[in-house]
Amino acid sequence: MKVGCIGLGDIAQKAYLPVLGGRPGVELHVQTRTPATLTRVADGLHLPEGQRHQDLDSLLAQDLDAAFVHAPTSVHPEIVTRLLEAGVPTYVDKPLAYELADSERLVALAERRNVSLAVGFNRRFAPGYAQCAEHPRELILMQKNRIGLPEEPRAMILDDFIHVVDTLRFLVPGPVDDVTVRARVEDGLLHHVVLQLAGDGFTALGVMNRLSGSAEEILEVSGQDTKRQVLNLAEVVDHKGQPTVRRRGDWVPVARQRGIEQAVLAFLDAVRAGKVLSARDALATHELCERVVRAVREQAA
Repeated sequence: MKVGCIGLGDIAQKAYLPVLGGRPGVELHVQTRTPATLTRVADGLHLPEGQRHQDLDSLLAQDLDAAFVHAPTSVHPEIVTRLLEAGVPTYVDKPLAYELADSERLVALAERRNVSLAVGFNRRFAPGYAQCAEHPRELILMQKNRIGLPEEPRAMILDDFIHVVDTLRFLVPGPVDDVTVRARVEDGLLHHVVLQLAGDGFTALGVMNRLSGSAEEILEVSGQDTKRQVLNLAEVVDHKGQPTVRRRGDWVPVARQRGIEQAVLAFLDAVRAGKVLSARDALATHELCERVVRAVREQAA
């Protein structure tokens, strides 16, 4: 199975290449326009010259069975379009694109060509989060905070807050009837944003504070007099009277803890089985992010 990896930045090196590089039956091809990075990463993976590529044309000439896109978001539309038009099942880091119109176009193209398109919402596969889907969820709270990183609203929401948006959508137990957004913008930079989703019998609250003084991610789901917390995707605390704590095992890889390994394997299994994956649900997350962007801009005006 020939698999391409486009873009060899931090996320590819830390999370995806360790999974892809060690899979039996996977012939890994890597591509980046930066020669030094290509040599360093390919040498570390012991890849022969024929599996190293400095341009997309060279990679596409390999008749790929699947591709993973980890290039900067700004070039996603161009790269993903080329892959889909070539009939290559494609897994792309979130977001598909900064602009909703581009995301819509890519999803429509994948459907028209009957080619798999998957978006890397790995938290749906993270064990601590996936298990929360089996817990009572009358109230869902998620925080994903940073230190000293206020940012332009669209970039912050589509590159980072999108994980919060998608996790809330994944966990809400029914249709959303009400969407509320609150934010603080100063000098054009988004300091914090709060998203509330509500429906019959549930409320979900997502928070990102880029001036929180702490880099943390906390998920809480509660209902029927029980609560479950997941701290930084690694520690699960169940509350029903006396709290009980489950921590990530010492030998559990970070990629597995964060759901990346599971997302990669699910995608590759679908490709092998000839199953076409749709990005329609992922597009719904992008649509909700666009709604958040508009609300933030209106409040800042």
